Amino acid sequence: MREPYREILVVDLLGGIGDLVMLLPVVHGLARANPGGSLRVLTHEPGAALLRGDPAVTRVLTPRHGGLGAEREAVAEALAARRPDLAVTTTRYDGIPDLLAASGARCVTDLWRRPPPDEPVGERYLRILLAEGLLRPEDVEVRPAVRLTPAEIAYGESALARRVPAGPARPPVVLVTDAGMDVKRWPAGRWRELAALLARRGHPLLTPGAPPGRGAVDAAPGPEVAVLPRCGLRGLAACFAAVACRGGVVVGGDTGPLRLAAAAGAATVGLFGPTWAGRYGIGPGNRGGSGDGASSAGLQGLPGCPHRRPTAITEQPCWWTACCPLSPAGPACMADIPVASVVRAVTRLSAGSPARHRAGDG
Repeated sequence: MREPYREILVVDLLGGIGDLVMLLPVVHGLARANPGGSLRVLTHEPGAALLRGDPAVTRVLTPRHGGLGAEREAVAEALAARRPDLAVTTTRYDGIPDLLAASGARCVTDLWRRPPPDEPVGERYLRILLAEGLLRPEDVEVRPAVRLTPAEIAYGESALARRVPAGPARPPVVLVTDAGMDVKRWPAGRWRELAALLARRGHPLLTPGAPPGRGAVDAAPGPEVAVLPRCGLRGLAACFAAVACRGGVVVGGDTGPLRLAAAAGAATVGLFGPTWAGRYGIGPGNRGGSGDGASSAGLQGLPGCPHRRPTAITEQPCWWTACCPLSPAGPACMADIPVASVVRAVTRLSAGSPARHRAGDG
């Protein structure tokens, strides 16, 4: 049995909140596998907030500026401040893997190696670290978890109570209409139709506040939808945890907020178009159908799209521009997801969703 590593550096500089959430099982697994060790995580804001206060993380580091080469500089500074015994990174650009390897640490610098199209990204990370002997099966919890404090959980419950009175006939549903990228947007008319149907069924409806610097989301589903407070990522996670406590469901595209909702314990319905649910689906065992059977559903639009590349999504012709080769009206894959399928998924999950939020280090 090897000795625990004393100094661990985890580098995730991909930039997306969802990318960091998918890495949380690695962070928590490494902490369990190396008791008493110091675990630093180098990542970007605003996702860094999710790790501040996490008992598994000794220190959270971020680049000092947003200019060219900032990420490489941040890695060099982290290595100079304290040489790690073990370094793990999801980040492959700007020579960062070579920089880590030159430090002399034990390194795993390619968590993306040879991915099968139907193995979820987060599970792939864990499988590689298990194969490297850096994790044991007992260290692994596949589902990401945001560690909330009792005060944060109380805040989320209070924020939800002000918007949804206690005792409604149906559990609340949160609609995450903003997708961050145009290629991941479900048509605005579908959101409005979904909101109307769910409201008629008696579900209290909510949506996150618009991100700073943005106006109201153009897909805002209607006046019957209450807006959650704009309270930072940890506050939003706390609101999602409160929704979970009421057996509620969060619906959205393949985005950071939807992954955050799942990590806070909420049931989720993911709308997958350009990304393949079998690889990016939310929930253990999700292969693009019904998720883990209890807490997630991944609805895949246009499964047979000839342009989709499950293991190389950024190389798809639609990815950066949202110009769909199959439809001049926008991403055909997102338009292929019917409202009725979303309603069925919400009904199934809200009928059987137990309360499952996480607090403290539990």
